[in-house]
Amino acid sequence: MKDLRLRLSQSTGLLLALGLFVVLYTIYSSLHPKGWTVDVFVQNSNESFALIMVSMAQTVPVLTGGIDLSVGPMMTLVNCLASNLVSGSPFEIVTGILVCLAAGALAGFVNGCIVVYGRIQPIIVTLATGAVFLGISLFLRPTPGGKIDDNLSWVTTNAMAEMDTTYGWFPDGAPGWFAHGIGRLPVPILLLIAIAVFVWLPFKNTVTGRGCYAIGSAEGAAYMSGLNIARSKLAAYTVGGLFAAFGGLYLAIQTGSGNADIPQSGGYTLQSIAAVVIGGTSLFGGSGGAIGSLIGALVLRSISFCFRVFDTDGPMGFLANPLLQPIFEGVILLLAVSIGAARVFRVKNRLSLFT
Repeated sequence: MKDLRLRLSQSTGLLLALGLFVVLYTIYSSLHPKGWTVDVFVQNSNESFALIMVSMAQTVPVLTGGIDLSVGPMMTLVNCLASNLVSGSPFEIVTGILVCLAAGALAGFVNGCIVVYGRIQPIIVTLATGAVFLGISLFLRPTPGGKIDDNLSWVTTNAMAEMDTTYGWFPDGAPGWFAHGIGRLPVPILLLIAIAVFVWLPFKNTVTGRGCYAIGSAEGAAYMSGLNIARSKLAAYTVGGLFAAFGGLYLAIQTGSGNADIPQSGGYTLQSIAAVVIGGTSLFGGSGGAIGSLIGALVLRSISFCFRVFDTDGPMGFLANPLLQPIFEGVILLLAVSIGAARVFRVKNRLSLFT
């Protein structure tokens, strides 16, 4: 029982974020004319995937007590690179995807090398490298364009049931477990589960991954304990770059092209930091995780979703005014971030965050 109370205490931010998401998304789906349908789930998951990936990318460096202002530019770089590479024969498509993911990981590794061996503050390093990544993006794609394989785009942005309809997986009719279960799931949701299970969880449970938490908790103590500080920091930024690459690759697949959109890049970076805090990860480091940031990103997206469904003639119609929406989004975001950071506000001793 004591262990359960401890785990619940450590997960307060995550649970608050999850509750806030459930409330917001329930409001949205209840007011939406097609709420709680597969089509709406698919649309929402497509719109949320890139932000979720960038938020997870931000989480890993934050766990070490750092921050990465280049996650948006890294995503944009991979987006532009994918628009040049992910097309052609199946072999060329797979090769292009692997090159894009490797490019994101390499960009994160470069960040880590400068932070670790250059001994420069992460916020300065990633601000500078982010500008470099955007410059490369503009070189690769000076104007929006490029081409992504149409079949790949279609498969990865629909529900599993559409695969059965198109490819005839069940000639005699889909069984109940598929028709009423996995078949209703959007492919982006399955991709998120796969990334969490095969990338984040294995990394978190390695010595290097646990070292990231230890560094964020107390870097000096982690060093005295014999942990390889440099390796954990390098891994944190590299894994962060990989997550950003997933986001950029999916954004290219979703839109079917690439775009070196600088304002969009900055927006994703700032929202990723907000999602990290909403999800219960401490900006001091050492506490939280990528799953919490995933929920935090869904909270942010749910806020914007809600503004779409208010009736302009109803009592809440003023919320549908596009000129006023940024004000309300800012207020709600401030409240959401405050809720996500509630545990930090309560503690009298910062050490209690890690016990």
